[in-house]
Amino acid sequence: MVTVVVVDDSAFMRKAIATMLEKDPKIKVVATARNGQEGLELIRKHQPDVVTLDIEMPKMDGLTALKHIMMEMPRPVLMVSSLTTEGAEATLKAMELGAVDFIPKQLSKVSLDIIKIEEDLRNRVLAVAGRRFRAPGRPLFKSTRSTPGAPGALTHAAPAAPSAPPRVPRAHTTRSQKRDVVAIGVSTGGPPAVQKVLSGLPADFPAGILIAQHMPGAFTGPFAKRLDGVCALHVKEAENGEQFRVGTVYVAPGGKHLRIDQKVSRINIVVSDEPSEALYKPSANELMASVANGVGRRALGVILTGMGNDGMIGMKELKSRGGRALAQSDATCVVYGMPKAIVDAQLADEIVDIDDMSAAIIDNLYA
Repeated sequence: MVTVVVVDDSAFMRKAIATMLEKDPKIKVVATARNGQEGLELIRKHQPDVVTLDIEMPKMDGLTALKHIMMEMPRPVLMVSSLTTEGAEATLKAMELGAVDFIPKQLSKVSLDIIKIEEDLRNRVLAVAGRRFRAPGRPLFKSTRSTPGAPGALTHAAPAAPSAPPRVPRAHTTRSQKRDVVAIGVSTGGPPAVQKVLSGLPADFPAGILIAQHMPGAFTGPFAKRLDGVCALHVKEAENGEQFRVGTVYVAPGGKHLRIDQKVSRINIVVSDEPSEALYKPSANELMASVANGVGRRALGVILTGMGNDGMIGMKELKSRGGRALAQSDATCVVYGMPKAIVDAQLADEIVDIDDMSAAIIDNLYA
């Protein structure tokens, strides 16, 4: 049984979230709280497996409560976030402080897709509850420029064997580069993992990077802006029609797909609503397949933490065209879903701890 404490100043939200969660017999909401202060008392009392936490509340807001949770009694926390620029900034700050994921406030509203929405909410709670957890040891978006393999912000999953030294990229002065396009698919737990990877890449990284992170539209712009401030590479939200450039990271806009269009002498970025029926927008499958068809063996696909199996079908196409594939290790994922699908399908050329992913990416440009 997964136990949950719901913290929200809205009686409607408390009731809606609790009702949706308890439709799964494996989930029990053991308490609800009206503000952060009350929430801390109930979390201490019930020691739940998961907490859902609103951000804007009286007496004690969600970010303050989250700091106390992570210092005193670390556990998976899902933030309840409004889909606004302000909500996005606050939610990214919450993930910096240790939250593992967020729940859009719209989840609780009556919708034609309510069954799908409810299932997604329950799946998120079950996924994060089933993982080992530790609080981050330092800020997620710390303004430092890291060298490949250097330690950065911690992920929210348990570390791999601590005795293993960080991986350092091999010297490639005598080897020819074979790949110049890196495609990354990622979902739950993604912001810390993506920051970890990008901050480990140098300013002269000899490839461009495309990222499909499952996020709402209001989140991806602020996410890219935050990353751009802490990474040696230029990070931006992708724009339709712009030219793909080495040394730049393109984050797919939330609610849209990211692809490439290989021309004779250049690669163009394509941002599109189609296919509209895709389960995820942006879709890692769409990104991987596009990269496979556009540049083939020049591509490196990377699948990081996330629920489900998005990216697996596209990665099959990439591998069939001579590309290479990396999967994040079980031990360092918040949710070992998307990488597991790649590993189970025997598509991964390497399974890599998140601390070593930057070095692995550099090495695989020459493999």
